[in-house]
Amino acid sequence: METVQVKRLEGLSEKIFLDRYAMKDADTENTVVGDMVLVLTKDDPKFPSKEVGEVIARTGRQVTIRLRSGELFESSIEKLTLTKEKTPDQLWDRLAAAMASVEATPEKQKEWKDKFRYILDDWRLVPGGRIAAGAGASDELTLFNCYVIPSPHDSRGGIMSTLSEMTEIMSRGGGVGINLSSLRPRRSVVRGVSGSSSGAVSWGGLFSYTTGLIEQGGSRRGALMLMINDWHPDLLDFITVKSTMGQITNANLSVCVSNGFMKAVKEDLDWELVFPDTTDPEYDEIWDGNLDNWKALGKKVKEYRTVKAREVWHTIIESAWRSAEPGVVFMEYYNQMSNSWYFNPIICTNPCGEQGLPAWGVCNLSAINLSKFYDEEKHDVAWDDLGKTVRYSVRFLDNVIDKTPYHFEENEKNQKSERRVGLGTMGLAELMIKLKVRYGSAESLVFLDKLYGFMAKEAYLSSADIAGEKGSFTQFDADKFLQSGFMKQMTKTFPEVGTSIRKKGMRNVTVITQAPTGSTGTMVGTSTGIEPYFAFEYFRQSRLGYDKQYVPIAQEYKDQHPNEELPDYFVTSMSLSAEDHIRVQAAIQTWVDSSISKTANCPSDFTVEETKNLYELAFDLGCKGVTIYRDGSRDVQVLSTEKKEEKKEEAKPENAKDEAVQTIKEQPAAGAGDSTALTQLSETLSTGIDQQTKQVFDKQYKKRPQTLRGATYKFNTPFGMAYITINDMNGTPSEIFMNVGKAGSDVFAMSEALGRVCSLFLRYGDHGDKVQLLVKHLKGIGGSGAIGFGANRVESIADAVAKALEMHSGDESEPYITATQEITATVESAPVKPHVHSGSISTDLCPSCGTASLVNSEGCKNCTNCGYSKCS
Repeated sequence: METVQVKRLEGLSEKIFLDRYAMKDADTENTVVGDMVLVLTKDDPKFPSKEVGEVIARTGRQVTIRLRSGELFESSIEKLTLTKEKTPDQLWDRLAAAMASVEATPEKQKEWKDKFRYILDDWRLVPGGRIAAGAGASDELTLFNCYVIPSPHDSRGGIMSTLSEMTEIMSRGGGVGINLSSLRPRRSVVRGVSGSSSGAVSWGGLFSYTTGLIEQGGSRRGALMLMINDWHPDLLDFITVKSTMGQITNANLSVCVSNGFMKAVKEDLDWELVFPDTTDPEYDEIWDGNLDNWKALGKKVKEYRTVKAREVWHTIIESAWRSAEPGVVFMEYYNQMSNSWYFNPIICTNPCGEQGLPAWGVCNLSAINLSKFYDEEKHDVAWDDLGKTVRYSVRFLDNVIDKTPYHFEENEKNQKSERRVGLGTMGLAELMIKLKVRYGSAESLVFLDKLYGFMAKEAYLSSADIAGEKGSFTQFDADKFLQSGFMKQMTKTFPEVGTSIRKKGMRNVTVITQAPTGSTGTMVGTSTGIEPYFAFEYFRQSRLGYDKQYVPIAQEYKDQHPNEELPDYFVTSMSLSAEDHIRVQAAIQTWVDSSISKTANCPSDFTVEETKNLYELAFDLGCKGVTIYRDGSRDVQVLSTEKKEEKKEEAKPENAKDEAVQTIKEQPAAGAGDSTALTQLSETLSTGIDQQTKQVFDKQYKKRPQTLRGATYKFNTPFGMAYITINDMNGTPSEIFMNVGKAGSDVFAMSEALGRVCSLFLRYGDHGDKVQLLVKHLKGIGGSGAIGFGANRVESIADAVAKALEMHSGDESEPYITATQEITATVESAPVKPHVHSGSISTDLCPSCGTASLVNSEGCKNCTNCGYSKCS
């Protein structure tokens, strides 16, 4: 087939392509004049930076490179990434040949190489990162993204074995999920050593710690999901574990919730926390974490504690409201819907939560780029081309199973017995904008049902066709397979699918997964996963400063309609209600046999009660899991949204004092390390005051006397220890100094800026409620991490200032003296995103380029400046 040539990638897309997915030449000694290279321009261990350029001269081990900006850069060859592939066409050729190579005959190989090349062309199909980087490039690199290993055997040897398996998988780039429910609860007797167990959660800490070592020492960060079932006696410890310093800092957490537990929540019933009788003579031999199987064998279960289901549920909800962890997976419902229900139960998910897997389960992922299937002439979806692409893509993924190397025999045995694949999508939001369908509207739910139902039908018919040619997965049983919850829905709507499966069989136990596609979607330049765009306009930092940029489809509309606002079908994550997010997820989940990476974005004032209602709505609508992101609860929103644009149109304050108050109100709930937000706050306050006449300013602004007295408060914050000095003037706080971080760092500079702005506000005007007003609008501001628990919880540096002001103003029994008052707090590293975790570092700055350019979207943390992405 004739292929469509595309132009070379540009900017961030090109960087991501060359850095992550293009085939590399490991020996930079081969560098010659004319080579395109990725060069390390900033050799900083924490904030490195790379740029694309062409080698124009080489002398020994030194090269001169003309960067894309036109600048010349001198470098040693050791700091180069030399790629064998320069353009996407070369990548597509490699992948098509690699996936076709497993076909049985030369004729079939030629046929499918051409067909695979067709769907790869112009990014119709965007392979998962592991496939793009490894297929045809190395016989050692796994092509699988997702792994779940068996729950640890409840013994020291079993735990160490799980640790070893996890480490081996992570070192090769795979994310790992582990369900801890097989481990006996805290303080239970261990007869072999005449002692007691430290509990399931403590061993989760070991897995978390090891993941951190891999993150620090490997080329790819470790990614870990830890889960526990709702019946386990350590459940409450698990829910609140991140409030204790250092126990679990490098893992995402989720609770496996059963239908029975949800019934107990709704009816306000008691809930038993139980565990098998560890004195049973067959305990060591047969216990694997499956409580239903244990009970079915007539084995004794010990009741440890009775709790109120609603109280446990509230604890989960409150924690999710604060920081999006633990997540919730409705695991019993998941297994009822699962096509492998009769032979391989789902026990855990991958770190991003979109792929539930059995023990030793794996999944390979790719995404169809829906933005490529708009038929402009008909103003409709290009249904025929989409159907063909879906069918070819299923075979592409099925061939990955036979092409990839296996490093554990158990993975190979399991995968080849069920042949689980995960075909997803990206570009949904872009397609819907082209169709002028508003994401989240009633019309969109009808459209999504049609679109994803069509793709599911085509995918299943394709898998059945492959089974007719190559055979079904070995565990296939037509009657049982068609009894799964998902297949009942499928065959009711599309009876031809059931007919085809009964006649030909089924090649793959599951076919569809909606992954986040953060890095690959950014590389391709479309909306990622099934999410709406996070924002249409944003500021991107470069050497020239901050430049306002638009998402391409929004820029195109602006160019064509320069005097118009974007129409209402241009939807962003924050312009949707949380309920709309959930309804979209539920509509798509109907046609996804695995699960979905999806975030319900909520405003900062979203309450705990509203969060509870949202989670219960997700359960009632048939979602397999749910995650929310409450605006400001973790990360700073660096990109502007339409809601913020609306605020700018409000009536301007009449004086600088009111403008200062309004500015504080309008800032996004931010971590104190957000240089963009704090700088804007400082500039706005200063500008507002400068607009007043000098006479008015001098009259209202209280000049600082030679000597002030106060107190210094020591707080542990997500950015390190903060020393906050509050000095008084005429008995009220009027000056704040802060010392946080190393001199010269962004955190240090912005903390100093915050102190100056607060001091400016406190010394301006005579109204008596300034301190309370400042506390009100600083208190509770959250960043990507938190410190402490309960009353001692510190959300951010700004929150620490509020707490210091409260303590300072509330202590009226003694005169203020220069002293240090310590707040003892423990560390809690909250996640940066559902199923996204940054380990022990809590910062809004990008760990790759160092700029304030991180954005939370569809389960990932993505940098709009350098392309850094972390989805776990």
